[in-house]
Amino acid sequence: MSINIILVDDHKIIRDGLRSLLEKETDMAVVAEAENGRDAVKLSRKFAPDIVIMDINMPDLNGVDAATLILEESP
Repeated sequence: MSINIILVDDHKIIRDGLRSLLEKETDMAVVAEAENGRDAVKLSRKFAPDIVIMDINMPDLNGVDAATLILEESP
């Protein structure tokens, strides 16, 4: 069983780098990516990931506020 991960960062190069590292792990799968906190919340509802790797400083909804919303819905 894979550990499902969502990557969230407003810089694509960071998401690409993290994805590249995580793809080497056979027990982990990146199921989605987002470039802001609002999209991260939506994707968390859809995919129910085990882990969300998220930047703090992002447009639209920052990482701290997004994490709070995600944890309220999926503790």
